[in-house]
Amino acid sequence: MTTFRWTGPGEVRFESALDPVPFRQSGSLWSAEVEMPPRLRVTYHFFDGEEHADPANPAGAGPNRSIFTTPDLEPQPHWPVVGPDEVLDVPSSRIRWTGALGRKTVRVHKGGEPVVLLLDGDDWMYVHPAVAAFESAMGDAMPTLIFLPTPRDRDAEYGSSALWEAIRDELLPLLAENGVTVDLSRFVVAGQSLGGLSAFQAALDFPSLVSRVACQSGSFWYARELPQAGLALDGPAGGDTAERLRSAPDLSWLRVAFDVGEHEPKMHRHCEAVEELTAQAGATVRVNRSPAGHDRVGWRHALVRDVAWLLSDL
Repeated sequence: MTTFRWTGPGEVRFESALDPVPFRQSGSLWSAEVEMPPRLRVTYHFFDGEEHADPANPAGAGPNRSIFTTPDLEPQPHWPVVGPDEVLDVPSSRIRWTGALGRKTVRVHKGGEPVVLLLDGDDWMYVHPAVAAFESAMGDAMPTLIFLPTPRDRDAEYGSSALWEAIRDELLPLLAENGVTVDLSRFVVAGQSLGGLSAFQAALDFPSLVSRVACQSGSFWYARELPQAGLALDGPAGGDTAERLRSAPDLSWLRVAFDVGEHEPKMHRHCEAVEELTAQAGATVRVNRSPAGHDRVGWRHALVRDVAWLLSDL
């Protein structure tokens, strides 16, 4: 049992895996007793009408989130402990991109020749210090990181091939104009949740563009014919992606790392279906399970580890 203490009424809320738990008063103290499952790393915050990081926890994830880790897990390598009041440095190189998707600001951290495109890049700049983690993990083999801003409408942008057409036709030439030449044979695309689904489907739709994918908790349950525009985890395993893979051509050119949280069980059958079909189609596949739910605090370790593996054959 884990005890969280606060200054008044409210509740402790978790990013995933656990339901909210209200604070209860005992004398002048307010606390919440939470039974944590084993092997869990989770993002949480206190809510009293506003969101607050835990003031007793030095491990933050942005200004109003904290990170809890059960004692049976080792610390995540390479990711520094960052307090909720700490403002992270962002890459100094900034590129204005105006095109078919509107106006975007893309940040670039220049490293070596391999280029890694990070979807939902705002999270990896402002909440989780991806540059520091990659530098710690990869040293002299540090790749160039491209931080694509988080779209206002993730469903629309990550559910359309227009994103990848714009990346191919607009962003890559713009990067080249700014001194970042992308060797597509060494180009890695990394995404989580809907971003993971988008990154993987980009490989199927644009194989000459995307051949190395890091996919954490990909939304492979998505199927367009399901109610609520496909937002249902109880549909066919692997959704539309698995259906495509059953008739997919040879994928021996594809290298993909899949990861999903141990504590998001409804995702497992969907991810397993896609993982198995991808391997059967000839792709080089790596599969892992992280001790987390649908939560960036689990995805961040998988991100660095899997990008390193995706580049390890070079």
